[in-house]
Amino acid sequence: MDDFLLQATVFLAAAVIAVPIATRFGLGSVLGYLLAGLIIGPGLGLVAHTEDLRHFAEFGVVLMLFLIGLELEPRALWDMRHRLIGLGGLQILLTTLAIMVGAMTLGYPWQTSLAVGMTIALSSTAIVLQTLSEKGLMQTNGGRSIFSVLLTQDIAVIPMLIAMPLLAVVAKVSVGPDGSIRRAVDNGAMTNGAAEDGHASMSLVDGLEGWQAAGVTLGIVAAIILAGIYGARPLFRFIHTARLPEMFTAVALLIVIGIAFLMTLVGLSPALGTFLAGVVLANSEFRHELESDIAPFKGLLLGLFFITVGAGIDVERLMAEPVLMVGLALAVILIKGLVLYFIGRAFGLRKRGLWLFTLGLAQAGEFGFVLVSFGLQQSVFPEMLASRMLLVVALSMLITPLLFLLFDFIRARLETEQEQAQADVIDEEGPVIIAGIGRFGQVVNRLVQSSGYRTVVLDHDMPTIQLMRRFGYKGFFGDPTRPELLHAAGLGSARVLVAALDDAKSTTKLVAYARRVRPDLHIVARARDRNHVYALYQAGADDIVREMFDASLRAGRYVLENIGMSEYEAAIAEETFYHHDRQTVRDLAKLWNPAIPAVENEAYIARARELEKELETALFTALEARGKHDVA
Repeated sequence: MDDFLLQATVFLAAAVIAVPIATRFGLGSVLGYLLAGLIIGPGLGLVAHTEDLRHFAEFGVVLMLFLIGLELEPRALWDMRHRLIGLGGLQILLTTLAIMVGAMTLGYPWQTSLAVGMTIALSSTAIVLQTLSEKGLMQTNGGRSIFSVLLTQDIAVIPMLIAMPLLAVVAKVSVGPDGSIRRAVDNGAMTNGAAEDGHASMSLVDGLEGWQAAGVTLGIVAAIILAGIYGARPLFRFIHTARLPEMFTAVALLIVIGIAFLMTLVGLSPALGTFLAGVVLANSEFRHELESDIAPFKGLLLGLFFITVGAGIDVERLMAEPVLMVGLALAVILIKGLVLYFIGRAFGLRKRGLWLFTLGLAQAGEFGFVLVSFGLQQSVFPEMLASRMLLVVALSMLITPLLFLLFDFIRARLETEQEQAQADVIDEEGPVIIAGIGRFGQVVNRLVQSSGYRTVVLDHDMPTIQLMRRFGYKGFFGDPTRPELLHAAGLGSARVLVAALDDAKSTTKLVAYARRVRPDLHIVARARDRNHVYALYQAGADDIVREMFDASLRAGRYVLENIGMSEYEAAIAEETFYHHDRQTVRDLAKLWNPAIPAVENEAYIARARELEKELETALFTALEARGKHDVA
């Protein structure tokens, strides 16, 4: 017990220290966890024998796929079938063949080379999906393609595990002390590692004929689907009667753990089973409750898994063969990257999506640990090769966060080159320039044009410009912060500039430049939040509109109308709040300092409290005056 508490303390302390530091420097949480494991494991020697803990932590992958399934409706999964079969199937096939050829050139027989290829073809579901979620890339074209491939890989693990003993029957490979490769034909049947140890794993399909095993497997899958469709709602309604929040957490974990156990009984991937269950429950009214209950466990277990990967790196072998090990890891990334790049292009991925697809899946994955260990048991891999493969898999996973940083760099370069090289020639000028035609600028543009005034629209998002043109609105593609484009659009003679870009820094930059060049220009600017309001105020904007302020104010008015106020009283409260807020922003803008966080600016906090009390007084006075007016 004491040892367990010590290990838990070490793991949690490492995560708490390393992860915030890594995220602060823009490295992401995954790299923070990996580095934490590397420090407490091989670095300081505080933990050892992390294999058992890693198997426990891999349950975080199961929880993650369950949550992803909750976000996908069955129709969306059906729409992904071309990516699942095409992208995923081709990636596994071509990567396996490429790695197999490479292993055969090193002198290994085709059986071992094929096993190596299958193992390396798999990518890291845990690291990649976690990073995509953190960076908000899951719903991009490249992110959806990556998810399809990862799902196909999870399915492919099953036939790979089945194939390992078959390869062992044909040939067995060993490596001599001098590193030379020895081959020996083994005509005898290979025994299962578990059986050799005298332990039998629980299974519903052992000893069955092929058709019988298939029937049992399909029956279990069908039972999960039917239970999700017809049993989930009565179960949650029954749990709801207890009025205990922890019961919802218990039943959520019961669903995931129970389904994972059923999948292992028929030899399927637990992650695949829970993903399927999540898809079935995606339309349930309890979906959000399930998400909120499972998410904390998923995050904690995934973090633990990443730490065990870092702690399990064989530093002694790495130090003994640094050039070989790092070279093999980079070779794996290069070979997989080339395969992914050409497959991505064949399926229509371009530019940012293509680079995300290529770099995101170029590593080996956590299932590689499973396949290497199983292949070692079955004598498919010699011991030295297995040891090297485990290190290569771990190193490639450790490099993955750096590949995502490389993607960020490439994406920034691509965006800059696209804006500079393909900007439209602007051949119109107008009294109103609208920079940014997203959901905010779009409404402004329609109102102004419908009122009979000409506008010149600029935006750096080509799909948005093309969509506008299809609906009959003319716009020009280009970066609105570039001075030459602004002047071509008529900045020198325009009467009003609307700065409505999605990026807050770009909006502030645009306002500052326009005010410097045209002191007499009226500038209407879109602000993301109150801090952005202050920055725009200092940059010289005349009218500053917080993008959610008016909508929130209207929602507040509806609330007042439905809790006792009349429509007129609610309108007075809304108007009073609006005018007071405008004065509040002006007052606080004079005290705001971008170099000091608002929570540390004592003068700002003191004045904000005073103004909040003044708001209460103003609302009371306005409503009281309304009451006296009614009496009179």
